[in-house]
Amino acid sequence: QVQLVESGGGLVQAGGSLSLSCAASGRTFSSYDMGWFRQAAGKEREFVAGISRSGGRTYYANSVKGRFTISRDNAKNTVYLQMNSLQPEDTAVYYCAADLRDWGPIRTVVAGYRDWGRGTQVTVSS
Repeated sequence: QVQLVESGGGLVQAGGSLSLSCAASGRTFSSYDMGWFRQAAGKEREFVAGISRSGGRTYYANSVKGRFTISRDNAKNTVYLQMNSLQPEDTAVYYCAADLRDWGPIRTVVAGYRDWGRGTQVTVSS
């Protein structure tokens, strides 16, 4: 099992930037893929970005491609999400999640991840 704690959320104006962090503990961090998801009020949780265990592969939702960057530092047991050019539609609770399976592509669905953080609120004002 993996414990995940997100940080870095807040309020920002449209066009601004935020950087989220997710600290992991438990199982060896470099042994599993990580993902970021978000859930806006009244909507389903959706995939934002994923990164392979080595950091060599990444995958993004079309809605954030070119604006968000996922990265990880396995020495610090931390995954990051740099968010630029934020828009009001990016407002949501952002969650990091761990995919503990050691095979297959980066997963883009909620069911592909077993352990989740509690989330951090990101609010983008217009």
